[in-house]
Amino acid sequence: MPPVDTPGNPAAGPVSRKAAGGQDARMTRAEDPWATGGAAAGPPPHRPVTAVEDTLDLRLTEELLAVFASDASDASDASDASDVSDTADASDLPPALRRTPAGGPGASTLLDAPGAWHPATTAAGIFRLVPVRLGRDLAVITRWMNDPAVAAFWELAGPEEVTARHLAAQLEGDGRSVPCLGVLDGRAMSYWEIYRADLDPLARHYPARPHDTGVHLLIGGVTDRGRRVGTTLLRAVADLVLDHRPSCARVVAEPDLRNTPSVSAFLSAGFRFSAEVELPEKRAALMIRDRAHRDHL
Repeated sequence: MPPVDTPGNPAAGPVSRKAAGGQDARMTRAEDPWATGGAAAGPPPHRPVTAVEDTLDLRLTEELLAVFASDASDASDASDASDVSDTADASDLPPALRRTPAGGPGASTLLDAPGAWHPATTAAGIFRLVPVRLGRDLAVITRWMNDPAVAAFWELAGPEEVTARHLAAQLEGDGRSVPCLGVLDGRAMSYWEIYRADLDPLARHYPARPHDTGVHLLIGGVTDRGRRVGTTLLRAVADLVLDHRPSCARVVAEPDLRNTPSVSAFLSAGFRFSAEVELPEKRAALMIRDRAHRDHL
């Protein structure tokens, strides 16, 4: 996840990626192209993942798969999606789940349709998540990915084709990961990925629980960094997940342990440090925000 609140550290990337930022011009509401769219402290001392006592090892049972398959088949008749390299192997799921949700990933039943989530009123302004549309949003997301501060974590610098492949893997997938623009007071200023952590490769590296929901984030606009905007929005997005996903008891994130500003931002946003986890491309801090403690942290 990103160093969200410092000018030099705007990005919190996924397990196999890392992230970047640019700057976007402010728009009036009438000019907002998303108006009708879809909708410095370091981490605590080392504690190995085996010390996590409040989580359970997860294996999807046949009964659970059957429930998922029934829900997904009611919502989607789309054709089979191609393999997604940065999410868990689609062959792990039944055929009904290997489809792009009707209405696009923003309508994903696996994530309770993030495209329909209500806006959040925050200290920074009115914030909403708007599912990405490749034709509309590729240019701005590519610009952010080529910001050196973001590219260091997301590793997606390069021409539009690089970003397009990363986005298409989710947009054409089964809905377990939904890429979104973060729109603050009518202005696109951040990029988010809301994903099913229990169905992601991350679940191989920590004791996941059913419906654990993960977040990846980058702050795109330079003027939005270093003002605690990232912390404010992290809390808002975690609240949106818990408000709209009644089956989800925990929101999780895995910022790079070296990224102390990012870890600090998550702590300030009500997440707790759970453990260190060794991921394929980084040693990460497993950060968790619990539904049970959301009103106390």
